[in-house]
Amino acid sequence: MTGTVRIDGDTLRLPGGAAVRFMRTLRLPETGTHALPPALGAFPLRPVTDFPDTAPPEWLSRGGVLLPVHLREAMWLSFHGTAEPAALQIGVGKVCAVSGAPWSDRLSRTPQNYVVLPRQPWLDGINSGKGTVRQFVAVPLGLGATVEGQVTGEEVWGGLQLRSFALREEELAAWREEQRRRASVERRTAAPAGYGAAMPMAPGAGPVAASASRGAPRARGAAMGLGVGGSMRQEVYRDERPSSHWERQPSGRVFVHLVTPPEWRRITGEAPPPSPVDRAMYTRAGLPWFDYYDDEAEDLTPTDRLTAVRPVGEWLGDDHEPWQEPAPGQIKPLGDAAGEPVRDGDW
Repeated sequence: MTGTVRIDGDTLRLPGGAAVRFMRTLRLPETGTHALPPALGAFPLRPVTDFPDTAPPEWLSRGGVLLPVHLREAMWLSFHGTAEPAALQIGVGKVCAVSGAPWSDRLSRTPQNYVVLPRQPWLDGINSGKGTVRQFVAVPLGLGATVEGQVTGEEVWGGLQLRSFALREEELAAWREEQRRRASVERRTAAPAGYGAAMPMAPGAGPVAASASRGAPRARGAAMGLGVGGSMRQEVYRDERPSSHWERQPSGRVFVHLVTPPEWRRITGEAPPPSPVDRAMYTRAGLPWFDYYDDEAEDLTPTDRLTAVRPVGEWLGDDHEPWQEPAPGQIKPLGDAAGEPVRDGDW
């Protein structure tokens, strides 16, 4: 039996402590491997059931939330604010973004079909292995460009699906005790300015701050899914805990519907966010890109299903938005990094 997922501002909070924000960002070129793009603010979230007269009936039956996204707009998932360890499954059209396997209601280690929070601070795309991911990019259903379409041969679900698993009670109690012990040690050894003062992060370099920070065939209606864009340097970390440490049943799940800006206005009556910022202009302004590396974690190997996924440009045409490589010193290194209830449905 899963618990209640809640919207807290622009954050989804799943039972067990997992927190997820959907961040707007710059779209990468589909060739080459790049630094982590910035956060340009969070996508707004609304419960589907707030709009019984305007949301599609199949969305109402699935429950969850909806967010507006422009064609070919990129996004990343921030897990900043996750309170306690959680295993989070991430589906793109019910294809696992970590393993490429079909959506499953069980955790798997071979291959691993989840990320571990808060060790994994964010996820910018599907796991392509060797320390890289391929960026999440929004495309309409019906073209075959989504990860779902390329892996399964069908485009039925679209959107994203999230399912969280908590630590078992005894393991969580042990983790909490270890956190208390560490906090006690840190208080005794902290500099006078306070814990953390010795390692300040560069201004604006937080993983979830807004603005300059991280932290054709016919399409089917207004439903959107996720395809892939360019490659970036980002690891998807292997779980270091035994599988027996996690609960067998999920603590929460939620369906995230992606909607075009015109449909967002029609369904919600609200103005959608403006088009994404020009990426060359962003870089010319000297604003930061990011790099993150955890030398104590092990990266997951790629899977054949996901390495075979092709970028959306092969369906939508060449990317004509100008690109400018960040200058030396413009890439900043990063350190470790209640609400309204959401009704779940049948999916």
